[in-house]
Amino acid sequence: MKGMILAAGEGTRLRPLTDHLPKPMLPLAGRPLLEHIIIHLRECGIVDLAVNLHHLPDAVIDYFGDGSLWGVNLRYSVEEHLLGSAGGVKRLQSFFDDTFVVYYGDVFTRADLRPMIELHRQHGAPATMGLYRVPDPWNRGIAQLNKNQAIAHFVEKPPKEQIFSDLANAGIYVLEPEILDYIPPEQPYDFGHDVFPDLLARGVRVTGYVIEDILIDIGLLEKYEEADRFVSMKMASVA
Repeated sequence: MKGMILAAGEGTRLRPLTDHLPKPMLPLAGRPLLEHIIIHLRECGIVDLAVNLHHLPDAVIDYFGDGSLWGVNLRYSVEEHLLGSAGGVKRLQSFFDDTFVVYYGDVFTRADLRPMIELHRQHGAPATMGLYRVPDPWNRGIAQLNKNQAIAHFVEKPPKEQIFSDLANAGIYVLEPEILDYIPPEQPYDFGHDVFPDLLARGVRVTGYVIEDILIDIGLLEKYEEADRFVSMKMASVA
């Protein structure tokens, strides 16, 4: 199965750690975040992977090469100008010829993604959004599910007085190639701000899948430290 890891962000909220190191290469228990993600996706059966890059891309390419040491096939898309989460995937449209997974490169989880992929196929929707419960939904894109597990309402970072759910966008999607037809080429475009609101406005079904396992959005220093502690403890427990 094919997938795309979104790793082009500059990691501005994690400076100075990212001044001389791209965010995907920040170590968790001594190994780059991106290495943990690649291994996890491989374990979920996703082995043909594209990675978009922008900030210090050579550090990633030199470390991972073609991905063969990790049992995956890697290709890279280096963006001279950032294209956003959806714009970066659109750029590789010809690569995605069947159901595929999009995975944000600053997300850490150990959740098995195979049930999410299976749900996607069972429902036959062109898009499935991974969701997880958060205590601070005003800082996220949040969704409301109906009884058929379809997303009935989605808003990107609503003000506190307009919160209607604690289910947040997890930054993990299962998509059909037709979704890429909704994304304009070679311009910044975002899944949360643009694609999903547009799909829902058009009446296109978007399924929601709630991830119950640990999921950490590594956007801030304290979240990075939380993920590092979690991985270090897990590794110590099996040593």
